Amino acid sequence: MAHAPGVIAVDGGDLSLGSGVLALVRPALSLLDEGGVLALLSRNRDLDQDLPSWCRAERHEYLGAEDAGGGVRRYLIGGGKTYVAPPSGTAQSMPERADPRTGFAPRGAAVEAGGPAYPFDLVERDHVAPPEVASLYEQAIAAQWDASRDIPWSNVRKHAPEIDAAVRQIMMFLAENELSALYLPSKFISRIHPAYVEVAMFLATQLQDEARHIDVFLKRARLAGGLAISSVTTSRSLLSLLELQDFSESAFLLSVLGEGTFLDLLSFIERHAPDEATAELVRRARNDESRHVHFGLAHVRHALTHDASLYRRLEGAVRARAATLGSTAGVPAPAQDALTMLAAGGPEPEKVARGHEAFRELLDTMHQSRIKRLLHAGFTPEQAETISALHTPNFM
Repeated sequence: MAHAPGVIAVDGGDLSLGSGVLALVRPALSLLDEGGVLALLSRNRDLDQDLPSWCRAERHEYLGAEDAGGGVRRYLIGGGKTYVAPPSGTAQSMPERADPRTGFAPRGAAVEAGGPAYPFDLVERDHVAPPEVASLYEQAIAAQWDASRDIPWSNVRKHAPEIDAAVRQIMMFLAENELSALYLPSKFISRIHPAYVEVAMFLATQLQDEARHIDVFLKRARLAGGLAISSVTTSRSLLSLLELQDFSESAFLLSVLGEGTFLDLLSFIERHAPDEATAELVRRARNDESRHVHFGLAHVRHALTHDASLYRRLEGAVRARAATLGSTAGVPAPAQDALTMLAAGGPEPEKVARGHEAFRELLDTMHQSRIKRLLHAGFTPEQAETISALHTPNFM
């Protein structure tokens, strides 16, 4: 294949239309700039009839043929990339807006025109993909761990009945909330245009993390004697998350507020864990959740800089969720009592008093941490205070 300004020359030898010459012609046509010309050199005279017919069928412009000497004909095809749509961005850069007609073609590929439109509706970069999402994905892949091998399960032993009951309740509570963190992001993956595939890939690692968390939390609960109580407060709170349809609202309510609050909860459980296995599994889960929170913050912060109206929408989503849960008063009693007992380390009244004080301090720490994250995302101090105070007492 030879090139000249606006011209590509291909030597087809004796090949006919049916014996392989198109394998040379079609790739060359895809390289032409608009208005360029493909010159096909050939000794096969059947192309005098076959090539014009093929050009008409494929909507290429046939410019004619001329003798090139020595029994060789030069066939000319013009029109440039008439059979491909403009590529959706490049392999390196994400487009500002993606075309649903490019389907699952990887970013940067040339896409043949005439294909169907896919039902992607998350097609704007600034509402989908924060700049650091690719590095977050790489971090997530590097940090994967094995629920069977990396937790010292042999370290688990029976504790006082009150402590084992607290562990059962806490692990059940964690697993129930993590189920919502598994299901909610999965709703959006099929809606994200593949031009922003790094976001879908990161969410896939998030789903893998949540599945692993659910596994270890339920296993730890069963080793402590079984599952415990699912409260109405938790159920209502998690349903209000699952019903979200907006991607930015979901990232904000789940990752920034919910999983952000869970970072403090997991730290609390690790600090008061009755054995090494419990401490290790919540420590590893917290490391994973830190990435999820980082993505949520990056997404919201990036989206806010490109859409000033998003501030009102996000605060409105928090207020709407709080109104839905308006009849809910305080942290679910089973979770509150279990966390108090875990911190107490035993049922003696003086220990319970210390455990209760530790639980109250946890709630204050959660509130202050939420405010810091909200300020980091770009909210004003007044907005941050309001939104944190409205956050669900279920933590997630």
